[in-house]
Amino acid sequence: MIAFLIDADNFSSPAWIDEAFQTLERTEGTISIRRAYGSAENLKGLADTLRLWAVRPFVNLPLPKNTTDMSLAVDAMELACITPRPKLLVIGSGDLDFVPLVVRLRERGIKVICVTERRKMAQDAVPAYDQVIYVGGDQVDRSKVVEAKPVAATPVDPFTFRIDGKVVEAKPVSAAPVRAATKKAAAKSPAVKTPTPKPVTAKKAPAKKVPTKTTTGTASEAVTVLKILAAVPNLKSGQWQTLGEVAKVLHDEKLLAKSATSTKLFKKFPHHFELTPEGKPNQVRFILPT
Repeated sequence: MIAFLIDADNFSSPAWIDEAFQTLERTEGTISIRRAYGSAENLKGLADTLRLWAVRPFVNLPLPKNTTDMSLAVDAMELACITPRPKLLVIGSGDLDFVPLVVRLRERGIKVICVTERRKMAQDAVPAYDQVIYVGGDQVDRSKVVEAKPVAATPVDPFTFRIDGKVVEAKPVSAAPVRAATKKAAAKSPAVKTPTPKPVTAKKAPAKKVPTKTTTGTASEAVTVLKILAAVPNLKSGQWQTLGEVAKVLHDEKLLAKSATSTKLFKKFPHHFELTPEGKPNQVRFILPT
């Protein structure tokens, strides 16, 4: 008997789950127990894929971090104690938190495989598993972009598009120098009383409005279309992306506060982002310039 338990808060792409089932059934055989654990938002985004593979969803209680991991771990140990117990248990997650569970399962003679996307895998967890299967081959380029982010002071993947009638070139971390230059100009303006500094003084007002609180919950810096695209490069393609996955990246990049929702953020830019379905959206895409 084979059991496949999915951490939908980590292994959250429909394409990854679809590829995982195809790979496991081709290499290991029929999967008898199929369960997915996660928040209501993430499980809703995976509804079609879970229905296609007959996976039972287990909605996690709306509590702080790690409650999904605990729910999966409890069920895994319960399966290890039944008769007959699974000969193989597959965990769909790259979280390091599952290592103690994996060790206990292997002590009971159960083979444990991890299925994850390469960027989601905690490298310290790899030795604990009997085997690690990576899915999402189309995500290789995305992982390269993530690795390049620490050196984003130089243009990475530059491109231009039209915003509010102006052609703009995307250049990451360009906002800080602008504010610094504005402050220097404001400091010099009292000393020079010629008409020349007046245009600089006029630009000072919008620059001071940038640090105000926004609807996303961040008070230190306003969220812009460029910053969203720099944090989630896949949106540049104009293809539909899973809203839950995009929201997680925005949370990690501090562009979206814990108390804020990604839906409200994208609705601030109706000319640049589109959400679907209209009532309770779970997909988002960047509207490419025409």
